[in-house]
Amino acid sequence: MPRGEAPVGRVMAQIAMVMNLDKCIGCHTCSVTCKQTWTNRTGVEYAWFNNVETKPGVGYPRRYEDQEQWKGGWMLDRRGRLVLRSGGRVKRLLSLFSNPDLPSLEDYYEPVTYDYDNLISAPAGPDMPVARPRSVLTGKPTEITWGANWEDGLGGAPENAGGDPNLSGEWAEKVKFEFEQTFLFHLPRLCEHCLNPACVSACPSGAMYKRVEDGIVLVDQDKCRGWRMCVTACPYKKVYVNHATGKAEKCTFCFPRIEAGQPTVCSETCVGRLRYLGLLLYDADRVGEAAATPDEKDLLDAQRGVFLDPSDPRVIAAARESGIPEDWLEAARRSPVYALVSKYKVALPLHPEYRTLPMVWYVPPLSPVLDAVDAAGGNQDDPDHVFAAVTRLRIPLEYLAELFSAGDTDVVGGVLMKLTALRSYMRERTLGEEGDEAVLKAVGLTAREAEDLHRLLAVAKYDDRYVVPAAHKEDAAALTAMENRCPVESSGDPAPSDGRRVMLGIPTLRRRSPETPAGGRP
Repeated sequence: MPRGEAPVGRVMAQIAMVMNLDKCIGCHTCSVTCKQTWTNRTGVEYAWFNNVETKPGVGYPRRYEDQEQWKGGWMLDRRGRLVLRSGGRVKRLLSLFSNPDLPSLEDYYEPVTYDYDNLISAPAGPDMPVARPRSVLTGKPTEITWGANWEDGLGGAPENAGGDPNLSGEWAEKVKFEFEQTFLFHLPRLCEHCLNPACVSACPSGAMYKRVEDGIVLVDQDKCRGWRMCVTACPYKKVYVNHATGKAEKCTFCFPRIEAGQPTVCSETCVGRLRYLGLLLYDADRVGEAAATPDEKDLLDAQRGVFLDPSDPRVIAAARESGIPEDWLEAARRSPVYALVSKYKVALPLHPEYRTLPMVWYVPPLSPVLDAVDAAGGNQDDPDHVFAAVTRLRIPLEYLAELFSAGDTDVVGGVLMKLTALRSYMRERTLGEEGDEAVLKAVGLTAREAEDLHRLLAVAKYDDRYVVPAAHKEDAAALTAMENRCPVESSGDPAPSDGRRVMLGIPTLRRRSPETPAGGRP
């Protein structure tokens, strides 16, 4: 081993995702297809494994990013040790039967059906009969006051968007939600399938687990006892409780499709073609050290330091020792996720300060900055104008930094400048001009790298965006061991579980007190 090079530890593989937010049009196709595939059942009417949020906005469930309230993710104690924000074992044991840090029903929404019978059974009269909403939980008439995409396109922003936890600090007062002055972008969200998942560590029953084969985080439905500690511990609030079965459910990353070498349903049906799926190799022995990095702003580099170069001979040798197949190593070398995350470094994680080391990353949107350039009378095709906007516009730059870099504007600004330089250079090349390579050099790109990155972000074909190796036949028994007797075999009815049926009553989904504001803190 060459002197100065760190030894390669235990190599593991992780299926990861990157989303290019500039290409998201907010059509919600991914949400609908995911809903129809996984949660179109009794008990999970309110559960959206994939949802698309409009930012700025409070999100779904309401203010899920406010960890002072919800206690999700990890933090460092006084000794610098990594601990769950929801508390240690004693605290979680004492709150096992009455967890105070759960979102209420109103933070999600009350699932409804409609009184369709009234449309055909109403007596003749001068007025058109209507189908009024009724609560699925109680069967009583109810009012629809919130939903998973209630804020779509900044709907209701003057009322609710001020409750966005990312709009904090002195600069938040500068944000104006008048239509002509605002900015927005769409943020698709799903389970992050973290390298250091808080939900797995918080589960008292050991029902949450991370698969060794591909890193997908799943729930063993036979072991789940409905303690709901995973809901609190997940800082992204992507674990839901099925109120009909009493079990936790979450995004499965469409593991049956992944095992067959196919992309997830949300990726397959994405209209904007903004999603990338690929394999990442990482050093499992360095995950804990990376998550315990003292400075939150260093967590991004620490997580990137965990990822391994699939072309490094030492990594290849260590991966073979760990039992990773040759075709998986080849897929890791072709992975678009590795290129965007580690090679070109244009993808960033969502809220790295939660210390879960998320594995769904995002290419931050350049469009809010371009809109601001146009509003200021500049030319968005001129890189000098855009560079100036990136360096001078604190909004939306600081907002993006709160989302993707723990508040470090230099990181987000560097990515936006790289995207701007790429956009300018490739525009000139497309028009038959030579292209200014000095612009690329300023952001650390060569002409060849720029062309490769442009191909990946703009014109990549299906097989380039989704590089998913199929599972091996010899792993079939291990992969299917946890899939039997899942309590979603029928429409909301739990499957037999040796008589150990766990049911949750309606009061489990707590209701917020009436005085709590809709978009803010209680």
